[in-house]
Amino acid sequence: MTFLDIALSRQSCRSFDRDKEIEKEKIERIMEAGRLAPSACNAQPYHFTVCEGEAAKEVARATMGMGMNKFAENAPIMVVISEDSYNATAKIGAKIKNNDYRSIDIGIAAAYLTAEAESLGVGSCIIGWLDSKKIGKICGFCDTVRLVIALGYPSSEDVHREKKRKACEEISTYISEPCNKKDV
Repeated sequence: MTFLDIALSRQSCRSFDRDKEIEKEKIERIMEAGRLAPSACNAQPYHFTVCEGEAAKEVARATMGMGMNKFAENAPIMVVISEDSYNATAKIGAKIKNNDYRSIDIGIAAAYLTAEAESLGVGSCIIGWLDSKKIGKICGFCDTVRLVIALGYPSSEDVHREKKRKACEEISTYISEPCNKKDV
């Protein structure tokens, strides 16, 4: 399976098979993919907390505020991605360039985790609607929770949906000479 195959087939799973557990070696491979994700100055300014059992159920409930993410209750694994500190080089670069590289790095790590899950036949859904303080209490830390990734095997009800994306021409531009605009 090529990366493009993975990108074409991966979708946010909205119906997990609650009776099918993910094999330990698959969870370890998914986490290894997250560990290998690139980050600014190799800072890896995040921490992954893999929740299963009752912890996963509690985290799932902390993503269901206002009726959101009801599907999460059937996911056997919830990976909590919390923000960690930069290394010195990334911290200096972030300050000089006024850019929060942690958010970018967390997004890249989430993409790697979910791509590897897809390659292994494991469904995933990246969840940003969450109660950070509640999840922090469940996991026993004070760090800011940025994302939760629900993992599990898709149920038979989770049918593959057609991807609805903008055309490449709408989101990309090719140039060969600099624009040389004064306001750039």
